[in-house]
Amino acid sequence: MSKSFDLIVIGTGEAGSTAAASCRAAGWQVAIVDSLPFGGTCGLRGCDPKKVLVGAAQAVDRVRRLDGKGLTNHAQIDWPALIRFKRTFTDPFPKAREDGFLQAGIETFHGCARFLGKTSITVADQVLEGKHILVATGAWPAQLGIPGEEHLTRSDQFMDLEELPRRILFVGGGFIAFEFAHVAARAGSAVTILHRGARPLERFDPDLVAKLLERTGALGIDVRTETKVVAVEGGSDPLKVKASTASGEETFEADMAVHAAGRVPQLADLDLPTAEVESSRRGVTVNQYLQSVSNPTVYAAGDAANGGGLPETPVAQYEGSLVAGNLLNGNQQAANFLGVASVVYTIPPLARVGPTEEEARQQGLDFDVKQGDSSSWYSARRVAEPASAYKLLVDKQSSSILGAHLLGPEADELANVFVLAMRAGLRAETLKEALFVYPTQASNITSML
Repeated sequence: MSKSFDLIVIGTGEAGSTAAASCRAAGWQVAIVDSLPFGGTCGLRGCDPKKVLVGAAQAVDRVRRLDGKGLTNHAQIDWPALIRFKRTFTDPFPKAREDGFLQAGIETFHGCARFLGKTSITVADQVLEGKHILVATGAWPAQLGIPGEEHLTRSDQFMDLEELPRRILFVGGGFIAFEFAHVAARAGSAVTILHRGARPLERFDPDLVAKLLERTGALGIDVRTETKVVAVEGGSDPLKVKASTASGEETFEADMAVHAAGRVPQLADLDLPTAEVESSRRGVTVNQYLQSVSNPTVYAAGDAANGGGLPETPVAQYEGSLVAGNLLNGNQQAANFLGVASVVYTIPPLARVGPTEEEARQQGLDFDVKQGDSSSWYSARRVAEPASAYKLLVDKQSSSILGAHLLGPEADELANVFVLAMRAGLRAETLKEALFVYPTQASNITSML
């Protein structure tokens, strides 16, 4: 016997939870399903636990930078204690999230969801019928298709290690590789990053990435570009990672090799063709309202949707809210991703808001570039941070901020100012004239512009 709902949500991360709560508050009968512990990637396997680890590395690094400048360098990371602290955030989270659903009157289901038709799914031997279905299943490490791939450690497994290995190798040169590499290096591990492309962190400004690479190298992290991993040999100590380079094949030894070579929407188990839901490697194919282009019953949000948004927690929350509004009121609001920030939590952090200089030129935009090295500025010198720089793109006609690219202490917080400026359409002159608190990172904006 089936159960009927106004909305079935598949996934309990930020996108799914936001949509479920909004529709339930409007009086809808809502069901929510997850095959994993409730809470999604950010709270359990991503942003939140990662930032706990990064916070410890930041503290250690700051003490080391200020050694001889008023501090004595005795700080070190106690990895087992750090993981125990991390678990104080992650362990209670699934129950807390499910309790929130139940208190709101949302019916919860544990198990793997699979479509039976355009309006129905099966989960844990039950059939659920939905007037609307939201796919918000998030993303998962991409299959690399190489021998020995099973010997790679996932990022969520890395964040739950009882002990940190002495030698760690990261396959891939994106967010996960650089963030965890910076943590592991400051915890005492020897770290190698293997990236198949010519430049790592490809989504970020190349000039700022170059400065971050200098800082990364100074930590002793070995970053190899144009090095494509072709096989992993396990079953012995150490692991042997074979890679193809311009000069031939090279073998790297490590105690652990971490998969950091990209993530893909987690859609494989849903049997989308049965529901006539079109999808690609980038996610469920949706229109501007995040509605499936092939099955109007189905919407998608977060990392599971191919809707033009970045794989970021604020984007997932925004998309969940957007879907809820369009479900409740009809398709009235199209997605607007203007001024979305993205941050790599290295030390120091690297941030971008809006297009890079290259992307802006490809779009035919007419703009001025305001850029410079800010490592000699007070905000960087007072914390002895040698890597600090910026690049701002300012529209020549409107004087609006088109893009902001930042490297340095608290670049992640400073990026929020530019998010606000871009979404509110503030002119560069308005920012330049603002009386920001001094000395703060925001007060540097007047000098940047």
